[in-house]
Amino acid sequence: MPTVIDPATTAGLVTREVRDSSRDGVPTKVAVARRTYAAERDDLWDALTSADRLPRWFLPVSGDLTVGGRYQLEGNAGGTVERCAAPENFAVTWEFGDTVSWLTVHLTPADGGTTLELVHEAAVDPDLWKQYGPGATGVGWDLSLMGLGLHLASGASLDPAEVQEWSLSPEGIEFARLANTGWVDAAIAAGDDADQARAAGERTLAFYTTPPES
Repeated sequence: MPTVIDPATTAGLVTREVRDSSRDGVPTKVAVARRTYAAERDDLWDALTSADRLPRWFLPVSGDLTVGGRYQLEGNAGGTVERCAAPENFAVTWEFGDTVSWLTVHLTPADGGTTLELVHEAAVDPDLWKQYGPGATGVGWDLSLMGLGLHLASGASLDPAEVQEWSLSPEGIEFARLANTGWVDAAIAAGDDADQARAAGERTLAFYTTPPES
């Protein structure tokens, strides 16, 4: 990575929450991540919604980024822009394969910056939840929020190859461990069985820290 990252400090910038909900009568799980950035709300909004800036810290995006339009992230999810109230919040569907979930982002002014709240709601198969828990998606969002922070601090683009290399370094693995532990703790606080949640966390951590087969 282009800068030194302290895993404990960086993971500690995010607060995590898990709660149960429902959508159209179907039970859902909701993962909430919050982080405050030392950035003006307009600048943070632009980093989140500009097709020019998203590839600098997240992924290239194509499509129509207006309400009712369809978007596609390169190699990842696509969906429909359901709501956009600049620079306060937006909501999109998050469609990957044959699954549909819902993503909402809120920006709130805070002392010295702006607080981002990311809410990801999904109808999750109970067996899959028992196997991996909220960290399956939560750790990925933690990594994205870290990348956003690096971009906001420097204005520079992240090199995907460097990011991948860092994620499998001792520092990257420690970051994933700490972020994953945060999601395990959030699941337990929400009522999940502690032993089951920790076992799911171990499986999720292995997923994020095992090098891909060549």
